[in-house]
Amino acid sequence: MIRVLVVDDSPTVRELLVYMLQTDPQLQVVGVARDGLEAVNLAARLQPDVITMDIRMPRLNGFQATKQIMQKTPTPIVVVSASVESKELQITFNALRAGALTVVEKPSGPAGPAYESIREQLVTTVKLMSEVKVVRRWATGMLRSARPLVQPEPEQVHTAAVAIAASTGGPNALYQVLGALPANFPVPIVIVQHIARGFGQGLVDWLERATALRVQTARQGQSLEPGVALVAPDDRHLLVRVGGQVLLRSRQQQETLCPSADFLFASVAEAYGRKSLGIILTGMGQDGVQGLRKLKSLGGRVLAQDESSCVVFGMPKEAIAAGVVDRVVSLEQVAATIAEML
Repeated sequence: MIRVLVVDDSPTVRELLVYMLQTDPQLQVVGVARDGLEAVNLAARLQPDVITMDIRMPRLNGFQATKQIMQKTPTPIVVVSASVESKELQITFNALRAGALTVVEKPSGPAGPAYESIREQLVTTVKLMSEVKVVRRWATGMLRSARPLVQPEPEQVHTAAVAIAASTGGPNALYQVLGALPANFPVPIVIVQHIARGFGQGLVDWLERATALRVQTARQGQSLEPGVALVAPDDRHLLVRVGGQVLLRSRQQQETLCPSADFLFASVAEAYGRKSLGIILTGMGQDGVQGLRKLKSLGGRVLAQDESSCVVFGMPKEAIAAGVVDRVVSLEQVAATIAEML
């Protein structure tokens, strides 16, 4: 049985979340908290397997509560956010920086047209995140910004494009990697981050504040440019044409993941061949392995995040096991290694 603590300042939402979670026989709601401070206290007393965390609450908001829980009683945290206001999105992504694992959409009620899909996503996410072994986060330096690297000389650059993919734990990893790259980074970057629908643009806006690079949501037909990081939009595969233009493609019925890291890596390989650099960061599952296999076969190079710095060592582990990875480094070393591999 998976023991869940529900945190939300709205009695209506708390009741709805409890009902939705308890439709699954494997989930048991062991407590409810009305604000962030109560969440911190109940997390310590009840020791739940996973916590669903509201964002805007009295006394302590979702970010502050997450930060304290990860310092005192580390627990897998799923942020439940309305995803409509920029202020709430900022707190949401700061909570992910503080140690929350992922974010899902807040339900509006059983009468809503998307109720069943939101319920299914919530239940599935809570069950998956309960399996993640989180570690204690220390107060000092936990949210430090990365220091931009010195730009390599132009004649050293042999890579034409960098492709990055991440899933669970990815927003924080991207925050650190992009934040350490200089504004005049000499090649374009294309990114696939698995995240709940409705949060893609919020992620882009949040990352834009973290880095000297320009971070944008990829647009159909857009040309890749040095120093610009393009992120796949919600529910669209991000591919790159030969010549360096963006191709966005809708999800096909048989596809489970959209956007897909496999499609991104394979298209970058076709467009840039041996001048492509693929980077696989923290995440659950094995998305990206097939695309990296193609990238490697065409002469490109592959960098993977190591187990000790991953929130979930799933995607990098699968890529390493497939024999397609050239270098394995900690998250703190990724940006420096990118500069070196250029």
